[in-house]
Amino acid sequence: MSDPRRVLLVGATGLIGTTVMETARAHPLVRLVALTRREAPMPRGARMEMLVADPGGWGEAVAAVAPEAVICALGTTWRQAGRDEAAFRAVDHDLVLAVARAAKEAGAANFVLVSSAGAEAHAKAFYLRVKGEVEAAVAKLRFHRLDILRPGLLRGPRGGDRRPLERLGIVASPLTDRFLRGGRRGFRSIDARVVAAAALQGAREKAAGRFVHDNEAIHRLARRLEGHG
Repeated sequence: MSDPRRVLLVGATGLIGTTVMETARAHPLVRLVALTRREAPMPRGARMEMLVADPGGWGEAVAAVAPEAVICALGTTWRQAGRDEAAFRAVDHDLVLAVARAAKEAGAANFVLVSSAGAEAHAKAFYLRVKGEVEAAVAKLRFHRLDILRPGLLRGPRGGDRRPLERLGIVASPLTDRFLRGGRRGFRSIDARVVAAAALQGAREKAAGRFVHDNEAIHRLARRLEGHG
Protein backbone atom coordinates (compact mmCIF):
# COMPACT_ATOMS: atom_id res chain seq x y z
CA MET A 1 0.00 0.00 0.00
CA SER A 2 1.31 3.47 -0.86
CA ASP A 3 1.87 6.11 1.81
CA PRO A 4 -1.14 8.30 2.65
CA ARG A 5 -1.34 11.50 0.63
CA ARG A 6 -1.10 14.70 2.68
CA VAL A 7 -4.18 16.74 1.77
CA LEU A 8 -4.97 20.21 3.09
CA LEU A 9 -8.65 21.12 3.39
CA VAL A 10 -9.51 24.84 3.41
CA GLY A 11 -13.12 25.71 4.14
CA ALA A 12 -13.73 22.98 6.71
CA THR A 13 -16.69 24.65 8.43
CA GLY A 14 -19.07 24.62 5.45
CA LEU A 15 -21.26 21.80 4.19
CA ILE A 16 -18.69 20.37 1.77
CA GLY A 17 -15.78 20.84 4.18
CA THR A 18 -17.47 19.04 7.06
CA THR A 19 -18.57 16.26 4.72
CA VAL A 20 -15.01 15.89 3.38
CA MET A 21 -13.80 15.37 6.96
CA GLU A 22 -16.48 12.75 7.59
CA THR A 23 -15.78 10.95 4.32
CA ALA A 24 -12.01 10.91 4.86
CA ARG A 25 -12.41 8.76 7.98
CA ALA A 26 -12.96 5.70 5.81
CA HIS A 27 -10.01 6.33 3.51
CA PRO A 28 -6.57 5.64 5.03
CA LEU A 29 -4.89 6.68 1.77
CA VAL A 30 -5.60 10.32 2.70
CA ARG A 31 -3.95 12.15 5.60
CA LEU A 32 -6.18 15.18 6.07
CA VAL A 33 -5.18 18.51 7.61
CA ALA A 34 -7.87 21.19 7.93
CA LEU A 35 -7.14 24.91 7.99
CA THR A 36 -9.83 27.15 9.48
CA ARG A 37 -10.25 30.66 10.83
CA ARG A 38 -12.13 29.43 13.92
CA GLU A 39 -12.41 26.27 16.02
CA ALA A 40 -14.59 23.64 14.39
CA PRO A 41 -15.69 20.22 15.62
CA MET A 42 -13.99 17.23 14.02
CA PRO A 43 -15.99 14.09 13.24
CA ARG A 44 -15.75 11.36 15.85
CA GLY A 45 -12.99 8.93 14.99
CA ALA A 46 -11.39 11.29 12.45
CA ARG A 47 -7.67 10.71 11.89
CA MET A 48 -6.68 14.24 11.03
CA GLU A 49 -5.24 17.53 12.26
CA MET A 50 -6.81 20.97 12.41
CA LEU A 51 -4.96 24.28 12.29
CA VAL A 52 -6.71 27.49 13.39
CA ALA A 53 -5.31 30.77 12.09
CA ASP A 54 -6.40 34.19 10.93
CA PRO A 55 -6.68 34.25 7.12
CA GLY A 56 -3.84 36.77 7.07
CA GLY A 57 -1.56 33.99 8.27
CA TRP A 58 -2.86 31.24 6.03
CA GLY A 59 0.08 31.55 3.64
CA GLU A 60 2.49 30.60 6.40
CA ALA A 61 0.18 27.80 7.55
CA VAL A 62 -0.01 26.31 4.06
CA ALA A 63 3.78 26.47 3.78
CA ALA A 64 4.15 24.71 7.14
CA VAL A 65 1.81 21.88 6.12
CA ALA A 66 3.53 21.50 2.72
CA PRO A 67 0.55 19.59 1.32
CA GLU A 68 0.73 17.33 -1.71
CA ALA A 69 -2.83 18.35 -2.58
CA VAL A 70 -5.33 21.02 -1.52
CA ILE A 71 -9.11 20.90 -1.43
CA CYS A 72 -10.55 24.43 -1.41
CA ALA A 73 -14.18 24.48 -0.27
CA LEU A 74 -14.15 28.15 0.72
CA GLY A 75 -17.23 30.18 0.06
CA THR A 76 -19.69 32.54 1.62
CA THR A 77 -23.30 33.45 0.86
CA TRP A 78 -24.83 36.70 -0.26
CA ARG A 79 -26.50 37.01 3.15
CA GLN A 80 -23.31 36.25 5.12
CA ALA A 81 -21.49 38.88 3.08
CA GLY A 82 -24.07 41.45 4.14
CA ARG A 83 -25.29 41.65 0.53
CA ASP A 84 -22.08 43.53 -0.24
CA GLU A 85 -20.32 42.68 -3.50
CA ALA A 86 -16.86 43.61 -2.20
CA ALA A 87 -17.27 41.45 0.91
CA PHE A 88 -18.46 38.51 -1.17
CA ARG A 89 -15.60 38.85 -3.64
CA ALA A 90 -13.08 39.11 -0.79
CA VAL A 91 -13.87 35.53 0.21
CA ASP A 92 -15.00 33.74 -2.94
CA HIS A 93 -12.34 35.27 -5.16
CA ASP A 94 -9.52 36.95 -3.25
CA LEU A 95 -9.16 34.49 -0.38
CA VAL A 96 -9.58 31.45 -2.65
CA LEU A 97 -6.88 32.80 -4.98
CA ALA A 98 -4.57 33.57 -2.04
CA VAL A 99 -4.91 29.97 -0.86
CA ALA A 100 -4.21 28.68 -4.36
CA ARG A 101 -1.10 30.83 -4.69
CA ALA A 102 0.17 29.67 -1.29
CA ALA A 103 -0.49 26.06 -2.29
CA LYS A 104 1.44 26.50 -5.52
CA GLU A 105 4.37 28.09 -3.69
CA ALA A 106 4.32 25.25 -1.14
CA GLY A 107 4.68 22.70 -3.94
CA ALA A 108 1.18 21.20 -3.99
CA ALA A 109 0.68 19.12 -7.12
CA ASN A 110 -3.12 18.86 -7.00
CA PHE A 111 -5.67 21.58 -6.38
CA VAL A 112 -9.38 20.82 -6.08
CA LEU A 113 -11.67 23.84 -6.29
CA VAL A 114 -15.32 23.49 -5.28
CA SER A 115 -17.13 25.97 -7.53
CA SER A 116 -20.71 26.06 -8.79
CA ALA A 117 -22.85 24.98 -11.71
CA GLY A 118 -23.12 27.86 -14.16
CA ALA A 119 -19.80 29.46 -13.18
CA GLU A 120 -18.67 31.68 -16.03
CA ALA A 121 -16.32 34.66 -16.02
CA HIS A 122 -18.72 36.59 -18.27
CA ALA A 123 -21.95 35.55 -16.55
CA LYS A 124 -24.55 38.24 -15.91
CA ALA A 125 -25.21 36.97 -12.39
CA PHE A 126 -22.63 38.37 -9.97
CA TYR A 127 -22.30 35.12 -7.98
CA LEU A 128 -21.61 33.00 -11.05
CA ARG A 129 -19.30 35.64 -12.54
CA VAL A 130 -17.10 35.69 -9.41
CA LYS A 131 -16.97 31.89 -9.40
CA GLY A 132 -15.95 31.88 -13.04
CA GLU A 133 -13.33 34.58 -12.55
CA VAL A 134 -11.62 32.71 -9.71
CA GLU A 135 -11.67 29.48 -11.70
CA ALA A 136 -9.80 31.25 -14.49
CA ALA A 137 -7.34 32.85 -12.09
CA VAL A 138 -6.54 29.55 -10.36
CA ALA A 139 -6.09 27.83 -13.74
CA LYS A 140 -3.35 30.34 -14.62
CA LEU A 141 -1.26 29.04 -11.70
CA ARG A 142 -0.76 25.82 -13.67
CA PHE A 143 -0.98 23.16 -11.01
CA HIS A 144 0.09 19.68 -12.10
CA ARG A 145 -3.59 18.79 -11.77
CA LEU A 146 -6.56 21.10 -11.25
CA ASP A 147 -10.03 19.68 -10.62
CA ILE A 148 -12.90 22.17 -10.71
CA LEU A 149 -16.12 20.77 -9.26
CA ARG A 150 -19.30 22.50 -10.42
CA PRO A 151 -22.12 20.92 -8.40
CA GLY A 152 -25.74 21.94 -8.65
CA LEU A 153 -27.97 22.51 -5.60
CA LEU A 154 -26.24 20.86 -2.65
CA ARG A 155 -28.26 18.47 -0.51
CA GLY A 156 -27.06 18.00 3.06
CA PRO A 157 -27.39 19.30 6.63
CA ARG A 158 -26.53 22.99 6.86
CA GLY A 159 -28.54 23.72 9.98
CA GLY A 160 -29.81 27.29 10.09
CA ASP A 161 -27.50 28.40 7.29
CA ARG A 162 -30.03 27.61 4.59
CA ARG A 163 -31.96 30.39 2.95
CA PRO A 164 -35.76 29.81 2.84
CA LEU A 165 -35.81 29.51 -0.96
CA GLU A 166 -32.85 27.13 -0.84
CA ARG A 167 -34.62 24.89 1.69
CA LEU A 168 -37.71 24.93 -0.49
CA GLY A 169 -35.60 24.04 -3.53
CA ILE A 170 -34.15 21.00 -1.78
CA VAL A 171 -37.56 19.76 -0.70
CA ALA A 172 -38.85 20.16 -4.25
CA SER A 173 -35.70 18.84 -5.95
CA PRO A 174 -36.98 15.28 -6.63
CA LEU A 175 -39.63 16.89 -8.83
CA THR A 176 -37.76 19.91 -10.21
CA ASP A 177 -34.69 17.84 -11.14
CA ARG A 178 -36.82 16.06 -13.74
CA PHE A 179 -37.43 19.33 -15.56
CA LEU A 180 -33.75 20.30 -15.69
CA ARG A 181 -32.66 18.75 -18.97
CA GLY A 182 -30.09 19.39 -21.65
CA GLY A 183 -27.83 22.28 -20.72
CA ARG A 184 -29.68 22.73 -17.43
CA ARG A 185 -28.87 19.25 -16.10
CA GLY A 186 -25.85 20.61 -14.24
CA PHE A 187 -28.16 22.57 -11.93
CA ARG A 188 -29.86 19.44 -10.62
CA SER A 189 -29.45 18.74 -6.91
CA ILE A 190 -26.58 16.56 -5.70
CA ASP A 191 -25.72 15.01 -2.35
CA ALA A 192 -22.85 16.75 -0.54
CA ARG A 193 -21.39 13.30 0.22
CA VAL A 194 -20.90 12.70 -3.49
CA VAL A 195 -19.15 16.06 -3.93
CA ALA A 196 -16.93 15.37 -0.91
CA ALA A 197 -15.92 11.96 -2.25
CA ALA A 198 -15.12 13.49 -5.64
CA ALA A 199 -13.00 16.19 -3.97
CA LEU A 200 -10.98 13.58 -2.07
CA GLN A 201 -10.47 11.51 -5.20
CA GLY A 202 -9.40 14.59 -7.17
CA ALA A 203 -6.75 15.19 -4.53
CA ARG A 204 -5.44 11.65 -5.13
CA GLU A 205 -5.44 11.58 -8.93
CA LYS A 206 -2.08 11.36 -10.71
CA ALA A 207 -2.98 12.35 -14.28
CA ALA A 208 -1.99 15.91 -15.16
CA GLY A 209 -4.30 18.56 -16.57
CA ARG A 210 -7.30 20.75 -15.86
CA PHE A 211 -10.58 18.93 -15.37
CA VAL A 212 -14.00 20.57 -15.01
CA HIS A 213 -16.68 18.32 -13.51
CA ASP A 214 -20.44 18.82 -13.77
CA ASN A 215 -22.83 16.72 -11.65
CA GLU A 216 -22.43 13.59 -13.79
CA ALA A 217 -18.63 13.84 -13.83
CA ILE A 218 -18.64 14.47 -10.06
CA HIS A 219 -20.52 11.19 -9.61
CA ARG A 220 -17.96 9.37 -11.76
CA LEU A 221 -15.04 10.80 -9.82
CA ALA A 222 -16.70 9.92 -6.51
CA ARG A 223 -17.14 6.30 -7.61
CA ARG A 224 -13.39 6.06 -8.13
CA LEU A 225 -12.86 6.85 -4.44
CA GLU A 226 -15.47 4.29 -3.42
CA GLY A 227 -13.37 1.66 -5.20
CA HIS A 228 -10.57 2.35 -2.72
CA GLY A 229 -12.73 2.31 0.43
